Amino acid sequence: MIRKLVVAFAATISFAAAQAQSAPDNPGADLIVINAKIFTGNRAQPEASALAVKDGRIYLVGSDAEIVGLKNARTKVIDAGSRRLIPGIVDAHTHVLNDLAYNYNVRWDGVPTLRGALAMLSEQARRTPEGQWVKVIGGWSPYQFEEKRFPMLAELRKAVPDRPMIVQYAYNRAYLNKKAMEALGLGTDRFPQLPDVEIERDGKGDPTGVVHGYTWLFLALEAMVPQPSFDEQVSSMIYSIRGLNRFGVTSIIDNGGRWPYPEAQARVDVLARDNRLNVRMPFVDLQLGDGGPVNMVDLEIEAITKAAPISPGQNLHPGLAHGLEYRGAGEVLAGEVHDHENFDRPAVVIEPEKMRRFVEQDVAKLIKRRIPFRMHISYNENITPFLDALEKVNETVPLDGLRWSLEHAETISPENIERVKRLKGGIALDAKMALHADGFIKTHGLEKALETPRLRALVDSGIPLAMTTDAFRAATFNPWVGISWMVTGKSVSGSQALADGNRLSRTEALKLFTSGGAWFMNAEAELGVIAPGNLADFAVLDRDYFTVPENQIGSISSVLTIMDGRVVFGAQDYSDQTPKLPAALPAWSPSNSFGSYYGDK
Repeated sequence: MIRKLVVAFAATISFAAAQAQSAPDNPGADLIVINAKIFTGNRAQPEASALAVKDGRIYLVGSDAEIVGLKNARTKVIDAGSRRLIPGIVDAHTHVLNDLAYNYNVRWDGVPTLRGALAMLSEQARRTPEGQWVKVIGGWSPYQFEEKRFPMLAELRKAVPDRPMIVQYAYNRAYLNKKAMEALGLGTDRFPQLPDVEIERDGKGDPTGVVHGYTWLFLALEAMVPQPSFDEQVSSMIYSIRGLNRFGVTSIIDNGGRWPYPEAQARVDVLARDNRLNVRMPFVDLQLGDGGPVNMVDLEIEAITKAAPISPGQNLHPGLAHGLEYRGAGEVLAGEVHDHENFDRPAVVIEPEKMRRFVEQDVAKLIKRRIPFRMHISYNENITPFLDALEKVNETVPLDGLRWSLEHAETISPENIERVKRLKGGIALDAKMALHADGFIKTHGLEKALETPRLRALVDSGIPLAMTTDAFRAATFNPWVGISWMVTGKSVSGSQALADGNRLSRTEALKLFTSGGAWFMNAEAELGVIAPGNLADFAVLDRDYFTVPENQIGSISSVLTIMDGRVVFGAQDYSDQTPKLPAALPAWSPSNSFGSYYGDK
């Protein structure tokens, strides 16, 4: 008996010694934030004044007194100065990797006057070297300007007289000066011969330089202008991400574009391997092929199984949770069923039989292989046949928990919301109506606009739901523009764009850009909420979102953005903490002169 007691005592001592050896060498917090007005998004602890971070995760949320007790000699302490702190914004549908020429473009996002926008063009024209173009590629709306109008060709040509110039409005229209018309062969066989392209002509029948079309036209034009080098593409990514961080964005889902997997991800890897990727960037992949008709689903399967094998959920970033995860196929899965959302034109309606055939033949392949998918569908006329076919496929090839979603779904009906919910899908909305509602009203009428999308019904349904930007071309990358629209019901022009009963509370709107987006990353258990154990992503705002007048919501930005427990952006009192960026490439880049958003420089 005595021997057993000795053995047990010895085992207890050994266990205690082992515990002591495995205890952290550096107890206490890496980072503490105090004196904050924290909106946690956590119903069990909705508010707090301080939080502590350790190893990239939040490990305590509470009062200043509770948190300060975790300070040690190496702890970084940040005083929030009674400012509002929110979870890091998750933009669940954007296109950073489609804009690897970001540094070549003048950004009109947020510019308040057309006069100022034209002055930016004129300044950039003097800076742009021979052989390069002056470009504005989306992110703006004529309705944001005081003048409430599009630029005139004469104004644009005066601003840019001796360099080729393209000014693109969303995926709707483009303005070209004479040099650009010549370079692109406008009015000749060299210009892309695509369906539904409309070339404006003067009284003599000659092209004026204004071109209307859909997505494929503008992607084709982009491929015909000077392209950035590899290093310039990496630099473009650095600066576009810096623009996101400025608004408190800490996670995105990249939804594909001109550069497919694995080519695009090679650019991200340059930042990832040096721990310079300042946003979590899971991605879905879009395989356009080399031109001409292709089966995009077959190309996707070949890319991830043969060209560069990768599995859903696999993270290509060596040290950042959800840093560069593959999240499936999308958002375009087949060109022939892509319903372009040009609000200046009537809805693009796909033949129901064509949609049915696509789902039964191609979407079924993804489901069989357990590849998550995200499907761009804007209009309810196309959502109905898509769901008809998906419900039928689900009977023999069950979704069985596979994550899938509709992207945009601007005019989805209440009935189809319930059908998506029964199939356990999600809906990633976008805030294009914040910028383009005035055009939608001209095309579809005010009554329809006020219910586009059905925000109240969607939120009340309980379906997995996010609001997104769909930046950088279809709309601005600033999420606060969309949040303002959801809360106030007004577009950037000041026009009423949502019915009073279709508006959201400030809390509801913010959740669609935080915890709502986390579901689409498969990260709802560790992102979008300030809570112990969650990833340390949050932002301190320049004004209190919950108390400022409604007309100031769209002007909110971050003064301190933390991602993975480290500062990725700082302004005002925290400007000395912001990571120093190398100068944008090329040297003549508009990013060096104007920054990433109006007022940046």
